[in-house]
Amino acid sequence: MSAQKKKNFQIEAFKHRVVVDPKYPEKTWKILEHAIHEIYNHNASGLSFEELYRNAYNMVLHKFGEKLYSGLVTTMTSHLLEISRSIEAAQGEVFLEELNRKWADHNKALQMIRDILMYMDRTFIPSTHKTPVHELGLNLWRDVVIHSSKTQIRLRDTLLELVYRERNGEVINRGLMRNIIKMLMDLGSAVYQEDFEQHFLEVSADFYRLESQQFIESCDCGDYLKKAERRLNEEMERVSHYMDARSLDKITNVVEKEMIESHMQRLVHMENSGLVNMLVNDKYEDLGRMYNLFRRVPTGLSIVRDVMTSYIRDTGKQLVTDPERLRDPVDFVQRLLDLKDKYDEIITLAFGNDKTFQNALNSSFEYFINLNARSPEFISLFVDDKLRKGLRGVSEEDVEIVLDKVMMLFRYLQEKDVFEKYYKQHLAKRLLAGKTVSDDAERSLIVKLKTECGYQFTSKLEGMFTDMKTSEDTMQGFYASHGTELGDGPTLAVHVLTTGSWPTQPSATCNLPAEILGVCEKFRSYYLGTHTGRRLSWQTNMGTADLKATFGKGQKHELNVSTYQMCVLMLFNNADRLSYKEIEQATEIPASDLKRCLQSLACVRGKNVLRKEPMSKDIAEDDAFFFNDKFMSKLYKVKIGTVVAQRESEPENQETRQRVEEDRKPQIEAAIVRIMKSRRTLDHNNIVAEVTKQLQARFLPNPVVIKKRIESLIEREFLERDKNDRKMYRYLA
Repeated sequence: MSAQKKKNFQIEAFKHRVVVDPKYPEKTWKILEHAIHEIYNHNASGLSFEELYRNAYNMVLHKFGEKLYSGLVTTMTSHLLEISRSIEAAQGEVFLEELNRKWADHNKALQMIRDILMYMDRTFIPSTHKTPVHELGLNLWRDVVIHSSKTQIRLRDTLLELVYRERNGEVINRGLMRNIIKMLMDLGSAVYQEDFEQHFLEVSADFYRLESQQFIESCDCGDYLKKAERRLNEEMERVSHYMDARSLDKITNVVEKEMIESHMQRLVHMENSGLVNMLVNDKYEDLGRMYNLFRRVPTGLSIVRDVMTSYIRDTGKQLVTDPERLRDPVDFVQRLLDLKDKYDEIITLAFGNDKTFQNALNSSFEYFINLNARSPEFISLFVDDKLRKGLRGVSEEDVEIVLDKVMMLFRYLQEKDVFEKYYKQHLAKRLLAGKTVSDDAERSLIVKLKTECGYQFTSKLEGMFTDMKTSEDTMQGFYASHGTELGDGPTLAVHVLTTGSWPTQPSATCNLPAEILGVCEKFRSYYLGTHTGRRLSWQTNMGTADLKATFGKGQKHELNVSTYQMCVLMLFNNADRLSYKEIEQATEIPASDLKRCLQSLACVRGKNVLRKEPMSKDIAEDDAFFFNDKFMSKLYKVKIGTVVAQRESEPENQETRQRVEEDRKPQIEAAIVRIMKSRRTLDHNNIVAEVTKQLQARFLPNPVVIKKRIESLIEREFLERDKNDRKMYRYLA
């Protein structure tokens, strides 16, 4: 096939000449102009919108868009000038109503005009970058009506006057206010801000500055805060009813600044009604209001927190340093717990459980509890009191609550090892005397201490419970094998204590009565026969005894006494009168213990099974003692306690402190060696910081003591000083 010739085709536009009447644009515009007049005069019902739309469409199509647009601007402006005059003529309250009515009319008219000129809006306006019809209508309303010389300031002042009247309790037409302010917002955020909001905020600041000054001169703190809260709520409500939502933060900032921030210090420190007064009188509602208002301003809460902290510290300091309070350790600790409960309640109910306030409370307690060196001892005595008798008949849940509170105080202690020392002593006495309310409560507290401080802290305490259980089994074995030999002799109950676990001090053994001595020797031989490589030493200062005694007229009683008291009383089986010296020689009880023991036997009314000559409260070395035939008691069982101070005397306290200091030395040395082993070389200040960090869970080591322990380790060649820098230490492997 031969290649066909290619032909080029071209499509041309249809050349149809439309002859346009030269008067066409003028005629068509006249029709549209008349329609716009009719719309503004509320006569739009007789108009054919379809025809009007076609006319506007044709004008744009025939390139007369410019004439249509400029004609629209001129016509609309003339109508708005007329409207503006009618609004300016309105008097009094009618002014806003007239403005609102005319604005509604203008909006309706604008909607209709935009529908007619829709084609111009879609094609001509975007291509020529002119303002769309609706926006044009708003701009003209703004420039011709709102910004007219007679309306602009009058409108602003009228709106502000209505707000002022509403603030003073008058009822205003909120619907009208909403419409007018919405009009300003519709005209653009700049119009709303410049014509209303800016002036509204300035006037509000002046109003609240003056009002807050009047309030603070005439109200107490609680009432002032109520008024400030009410004003704040009113402004929030006002914004929600008839203002732009974006004004909310601005107006609340004004109220906060003028009513709260400007007067914070004065409110907090107000005499007889400020923060301290609220705290003292548990005014939860006022405190909550203060918290919620002050949190709205910068530094507000820190002012409240600082004043509260300062007051708690002062109160706590008075409590822990008051000599009257120190006489009763249980009451001392109870007052601390009550103080903590009080502020916990305030922080929960009034301060929304704010963590920063909780931390401030904790640091305050830690500060003043450690001002009193006897706090660890007193907390242990409180526990002792509760576990001996205070928790008898109390439910398990309540026991846990008390123990948790004790643990909370324990956490504040810097010298936890001192608490451990006392706690061990008190626990030993409870266990050996069988005076504990509940083994479960005892074990529960030990578990809590273990969780808090680790296994090392409680291992010896757990060992004490183990010894008590083992001793029961040992006694059963002893009586099973020796029961027949013992016959009607004294019944012996022995607690075998592991030396390292119990707070035993080497004590001079007293001379036990012959009857007891025999049984003791049998037990010793039995025990050493079943356990090889052990040594027993009798702790007579820790034991108790039950004696049957017959007084004058054949009256019989069972006396519950200490081992020392038993040794003394048994002497009176063979003598009616004994001097102090004779008793001391026969028993060999240490003088201080013997005096306490005789005091409790002869000087306590209702428990005086001995008589003393001469009669006095104190025991002297030339006193003589007689068996008291005339002793009488309503009870068959009579417990004769040893006269012993519940809290340690000053010398005893010093002794305990000394023992604690001795116990700390190896712990500090161990920490130094651990640190140096891992670091190899370290300067003095860093060693002190590291040791303090490692040991602060148990106690706060004194830097002077740390320095001495470093010296000791250098002497024993664990460490050496750097030859060039005396403050640098090296670890010697």
